[in-house]
Amino acid sequence: MWARRFAGSILNSRLATGITQLGRPLLPAAKPITSAFAMPKFSAQQTRGLQNLQPRRRKYKKAQKGRVPVRTGGSTKGNYMAFGDYGLRVKLGLRLSAKTISAIHVMLKRKLKAIKGLRIWLRVFPDIPVSTKGTEIRMGKGKGAFDYWACRVPKDKIIFEVRGPGLNTELAKDAMRQAGFKLGVPTEFVIANDETRQPKKEDLPPTNIPFLQAK
Repeated sequence: MWARRFAGSILNSRLATGITQLGRPLLPAAKPITSAFAMPKFSAQQTRGLQNLQPRRRKYKKAQKGRVPVRTGGSTKGNYMAFGDYGLRVKLGLRLSAKTISAIHVMLKRKLKAIKGLRIWLRVFPDIPVSTKGTEIRMGKGKGAFDYWACRVPKDKIIFEVRGPGLNTELAKDAMRQAGFKLGVPTEFVIANDETRQPKKEDLPPTNIPFLQAK
């Protein structure tokens, strides 16, 4: 193999210059021969799809189980429409796995494949490693092995948003209804309007109550 590759490189160099060792032109217009053993070129930029949702790097390999956050301080982050025209909102908190998110994305693309120029936004990302241990195993022996990636989604947060030319409300509502079947919690279909859009900062209620001096 190396001999053929070496001979092919020498022949390509001679044919490219068109001159032999004796100084006479070999061919008037010769094209270099492409070797069958040439290595393919790969682009340096790598892209990730929704079929393999996981963070690029993480400081620790495993994490604590934690609980789904309950927003008692009045936070509304992620509860408003930001990109699309239609969205899917969860009415209860849950821990969402990367496999479920990928399944919903595939279902939305299949259901709305007739819409040219369709765009889908994912408002959550699975970045928490979940580890599991088998049943009927004695206590101890360390933490279980890594199983899947997940994310903690609080109540009233929008998970998916869609938008596309010619996408009507009935078709988007039917697609979001089928997506809600894969979540296992009550969901809500959201339409982008003045009430569901992110309000301005001056219109938001105060997040802290001013301190009142006791008399």
